[in-house]
Amino acid sequence: MTHRTAAQALIVLATALTASGAAMAQAADAAAPAPAPLLTGNVSLTTNYKFRGQDQDMIGKNDYAKTKGFKPAIQGGFDYAFGDSGFYIGNWNSSVNWLKGNSIESDIYGGYKFKAGPVDMDVGALTYIYPGNSVGNTTELYVGATYAHETIGSFTAKYSHTVSKDYFGYAGAKTGSGLKGRNTGYLNLSYSKEIVPKVTFKAAVGYTNMSSDIRSLGYKSYVDYNIGATYDFGSGLTLTGSVQGANKKSSYVAVAYPGIEIPDFGTFGQTTYSPNKARFILTLTKTL
Repeated sequence: MTHRTAAQALIVLATALTASGAAMAQAADAAAPAPAPLLTGNVSLTTNYKFRGQDQDMIGKNDYAKTKGFKPAIQGGFDYAFGDSGFYIGNWNSSVNWLKGNSIESDIYGGYKFKAGPVDMDVGALTYIYPGNSVGNTTELYVGATYAHETIGSFTAKYSHTVSKDYFGYAGAKTGSGLKGRNTGYLNLSYSKEIVPKVTFKAAVGYTNMSSDIRSLGYKSYVDYNIGATYDFGSGLTLTGSVQGANKKSSYVAVAYPGIEIPDFGTFGQTTYSPNKARFILTLTKTL
């Protein structure tokens, strides 16, 4: 029988422990969930971009309002999370056409997400920028709360408060009106639930409370809605169909056709269009 020395025995024991430790580490790595990516992105194609129930593609031939429902837009952005700290920044962009000299909306935002018992909280700030025409530039502070339950679905409430001088140019602050859009508020309540495998039902209702200066110009506070469903193809590709629109259509109108002016009799045949009109919208999104 061969007898090992004490040194040889120690070497064998160390080798065995090392191999065992490596195997345990590999098993632990396989069992541990993959860390959330720090940088995520998305790109979308939509048949009509509505923001808070209102069309964002409005300017047509001879600067009159577009009346058609198919007004496609390309959209995309990214989000960067600072590890597990809860802090994040992001940027989102869309083609638009409601301000002369501008064709892009660029949103820059940042905030902090945290747990408050069973509720996921989100607080931050967001600036909407319109290169080429800063009349629409708007900055808001927001706070959101989400409660998700596997059986009943996910509920989110979010409130946004305007802190910039104007709210998307409605008050005309930059054109010298002397009025302000600051303190305009927007409350949105949304719900989502997977109703069958790969299909998620979504519904939302929002309320825009215009500032007193904006209301003095005849723009009423209004309710918007969004109801539809999303189909998940897998690999980050989804298709959403929804009906979107808003009430108070008569408070938000633009001339679609100037009509015919007859001397001494006036104008006949003029037609108007409201961006609040309900539309069925399809959106294809790829998450990167």
